[in-house]
Amino acid sequence: MNLTEIQDLIKFVAKSGVNEVEIEQKDFKIIIKAEQKGKDQPVYIQATAPVAIPQAATAPVAPVATPAAPATPAAPVSDDSKYITIKSPMIGTFYRSAGPDKDAFVNVGSSISAGTTLCIIEAMKLFNEIESEVSGKIVKVLVDDASPVEYDQPLFLVDPA
Repeated sequence: MNLTEIQDLIKFVAKSGVNEVEIEQKDFKIIIKAEQKGKDQPVYIQATAPVAIPQAATAPVAPVATPAAPATPAAPVSDDSKYITIKSPMIGTFYRSAGPDKDAFVNVGSSISAGTTLCIIEAMKLFNEIESEVSGKIVKVLVDDASPVEYDQPLFLVDPA
Protein backbone atom coordinates (compact mmCIF):
# COMPACT_ATOMS: atom_id res chain seq x y z
CA MET A 1 0.00 0.00 0.00
CA ASN A 2 1.54 3.33 -0.99
CA LEU A 3 1.26 6.70 0.76
CA THR A 4 -1.48 8.00 -1.57
CA GLU A 5 -3.66 4.94 -0.92
CA ILE A 6 -3.19 5.36 2.86
CA GLN A 7 -4.10 9.06 2.66
CA ASP A 8 -7.21 8.24 0.60
CA LEU A 9 -8.19 5.60 3.15
CA ILE A 10 -7.80 8.10 6.01
CA LYS A 11 -9.99 10.64 4.18
CA PHE A 12 -12.59 7.96 3.52
CA VAL A 13 -12.68 6.93 7.19
CA ALA A 14 -12.98 10.56 8.32
CA LYS A 15 -15.87 11.30 5.93
CA SER A 16 -17.77 8.01 6.11
CA GLY A 17 -18.52 7.93 9.81
CA VAL A 18 -16.80 4.54 10.22
CA ASN A 19 -15.18 4.30 13.66
CA GLU A 20 -12.42 1.85 12.86
CA VAL A 21 -10.79 0.21 9.82
CA GLU A 22 -8.20 -2.56 10.01
CA ILE A 23 -6.27 -3.82 7.00
CA GLU A 24 -3.70 -6.60 7.21
CA GLN A 25 -1.59 -7.86 4.36
CA LYS A 26 1.38 -10.20 4.42
CA ASP A 27 3.96 -7.44 4.91
CA PHE A 28 2.11 -4.82 7.02
CA LYS A 29 -0.91 -4.06 9.15
CA ILE A 30 -2.71 -0.71 9.49
CA ILE A 31 -5.48 0.22 11.90
CA ILE A 32 -7.28 3.57 11.56
CA LYS A 33 -9.51 4.70 14.43
CA ALA A 34 -11.60 7.88 14.27
CA GLU A 35 -13.51 9.49 17.12
CA GLN A 36 -16.92 10.74 15.97
CA LYS A 37 -17.64 13.28 18.74
CA GLY A 38 -16.85 16.40 16.76
CA LYS A 39 -15.60 17.55 13.43
CA ASP A 40 -12.04 18.40 14.52
CA GLN A 41 -11.32 15.20 16.45
CA PRO A 42 -8.00 13.45 15.83
CA VAL A 43 -7.70 10.31 13.72
CA TYR A 44 -5.47 7.64 15.29
CA ILE A 45 -3.41 5.36 13.10
CA GLN A 46 -1.44 2.33 14.16
CA ALA A 47 0.82 0.82 11.55
CA THR A 48 3.19 -2.07 11.87
CA ALA A 49 5.54 -3.28 9.21
CA PRO A 50 8.51 -5.61 9.23
CA VAL A 51 11.80 -3.88 9.84
CA ALA A 52 14.53 -4.54 7.30
CA ILE A 53 17.91 -5.00 8.95
CA PRO A 54 20.66 -3.63 6.73
CA GLN A 55 23.46 -6.05 6.03
CA ALA A 56 26.87 -4.61 6.80
CA ALA A 57 29.51 -5.13 4.17
CA THR A 58 32.30 -7.24 5.61
CA ALA A 59 35.78 -7.59 4.27
CA PRO A 60 38.33 -10.15 5.45
CA VAL A 61 40.64 -8.74 8.08
CA ALA A 62 44.23 -9.88 8.30
CA PRO A 63 45.31 -10.90 11.81
CA VAL A 64 47.68 -8.43 13.44
CA ALA A 65 50.19 -9.55 16.05
CA THR A 66 50.30 -7.31 19.11
CA PRO A 67 52.61 -7.55 22.08
CA ALA A 68 51.05 -8.90 25.26
CA ALA A 69 49.72 -6.10 27.42
CA PRO A 70 48.93 -6.32 31.11
CA ALA A 71 45.28 -7.07 31.76
CA THR A 72 43.23 -4.04 32.74
CA PRO A 73 39.87 -4.29 34.44
CA ALA A 74 37.00 -3.63 32.07
CA ALA A 75 34.78 -0.64 32.75
CA PRO A 76 31.38 -1.61 34.15
CA VAL A 77 28.89 -2.06 31.33
CA SER A 78 25.17 -1.54 31.82
CA ASP A 79 23.45 -4.85 31.20
CA ASP A 80 20.72 -3.64 28.81
CA SER A 81 21.09 -6.78 26.69
CA LYS A 82 18.42 -8.60 28.72
CA TYR A 83 15.87 -5.88 27.92
CA ILE A 84 13.68 -5.53 24.83
CA THR A 85 13.93 -2.16 23.10
CA ILE A 86 10.69 -0.71 21.75
CA LYS A 87 11.51 1.53 18.80
CA SER A 88 9.62 4.25 16.99
CA PRO A 89 7.82 2.96 13.88
CA MET A 90 7.81 6.45 12.33
CA ILE A 91 9.14 9.99 12.38
CA GLY A 92 7.15 12.48 14.44
CA THR A 93 6.68 14.06 17.86
CA PHE A 94 6.62 11.73 20.89
CA TYR A 95 3.93 12.25 23.54
CA ARG A 96 3.70 10.17 26.74
CA SER A 97 0.03 11.06 27.32
CA ALA A 98 -3.14 11.84 25.36
CA GLY A 99 -3.06 15.48 26.47
CA PRO A 100 -1.14 17.93 28.68
CA ASP A 101 -3.57 17.42 31.58
CA LYS A 102 -3.74 13.61 31.21
CA ASP A 103 -1.64 10.94 32.95
CA ALA A 104 1.15 9.21 31.01
CA PHE A 105 0.14 5.99 29.27
CA VAL A 106 3.02 4.13 30.96
CA ASN A 107 5.71 4.97 33.52
CA VAL A 108 8.85 3.24 34.73
CA GLY A 109 7.65 0.16 36.61
CA SER A 110 4.38 -0.16 34.66
CA SER A 111 3.45 -3.70 33.66
CA ILE A 112 2.44 -3.97 30.01
CA SER A 113 1.05 -6.65 27.75
CA ALA A 114 0.72 -6.94 23.99
CA GLY A 115 -1.70 -4.26 22.79
CA THR A 116 -1.06 -1.83 25.66
CA THR A 117 -0.87 1.78 24.40
CA LEU A 118 2.61 3.11 25.24
CA CYS A 119 2.61 6.59 23.72
CA ILE A 120 1.39 8.73 20.83
CA ILE A 121 3.52 9.89 17.91
CA GLU A 122 2.15 12.86 16.02
CA ALA A 123 3.02 12.88 12.34
CA MET A 124 1.48 15.31 9.84
CA LYS A 125 -1.31 16.32 12.27
CA LEU A 126 -2.27 12.65 12.81
CA PHE A 127 -1.96 11.15 16.28
CA ASN A 128 -0.69 7.57 16.06
CA GLU A 129 -1.12 5.36 19.12
CA ILE A 130 1.92 3.15 19.54
CA GLU A 131 0.99 -0.19 21.10
CA SER A 132 3.26 -2.76 22.69
CA GLU A 133 3.94 -5.99 20.86
CA VAL A 134 5.53 -7.56 23.97
CA SER A 135 4.64 -8.18 27.59
CA GLY A 136 6.80 -7.15 30.53
CA LYS A 137 7.67 -4.21 32.72
CA ILE A 138 8.83 -0.75 31.61
CA VAL A 139 12.41 -0.31 32.85
CA LYS A 140 13.29 2.99 31.20
CA VAL A 141 11.67 5.72 29.10
CA LEU A 142 14.33 6.83 26.62
CA VAL A 143 12.64 9.93 25.14
CA ASP A 144 11.40 13.15 26.74
CA ASP A 145 7.76 14.16 26.31
CA ALA A 146 7.02 16.37 23.27
CA SER A 147 10.40 15.52 21.69
CA PRO A 148 10.94 14.79 18.01
CA VAL A 149 11.74 11.14 17.24
CA GLU A 150 13.22 9.43 14.22
CA TYR A 151 12.26 6.15 12.59
CA ASP A 152 13.68 3.18 14.54
CA GLN A 153 14.74 5.40 17.49
CA PRO A 154 14.59 3.55 20.83
CA LEU A 155 11.64 4.74 22.96
CA PHE A 156 11.37 2.29 25.87
CA LEU A 157 13.30 -0.54 27.51
CA VAL A 158 11.12 -3.46 28.65
CA ASP A 159 12.07 -6.30 30.99
CA PRO A 160 10.28 -9.33 29.52
CA ALA A 161 10.64 -11.38 32.73
